[in-house]
Amino acid sequence: MMEIIDEKIITDVEAREILEKRGKEIELGYEQKNALEFLNKYRKYDKKKIEELIGELKKIDKLREKQIIMIANILPKDRDDLRVILEKDFSVLSDDEINLILEAVKKVM
Repeated sequence: MMEIIDEKIITDVEAREILEKRGKEIELGYEQKNALEFLNKYRKYDKKKIEELIGELKKIDKLREKQIIMIANILPKDRDDLRVILEKDFSVLSDDEINLILEAVKKVM
């Protein structure tokens, strides 16, 4: 049985890179192959743009790392999509902060 040494929330772009690198080293397991296939098919975003988005989102102090990664992975198109991601914390954000998030996401798309 393997021991978990570290745990970190990562973006879909980072996950795809890790799986692709690992796939060159060893044969991926069933779940890993499925995850990589999904990421290649549905998550074709540019790493640089996602990193820029994360940088912009980190400027908003009220957002936690988990929320920032979720926003970067899902790329909400409107307030309703963003509300689902932020759940109870949505009401804590000002309208300006919500607009900043949505504008930053639009730059990536």
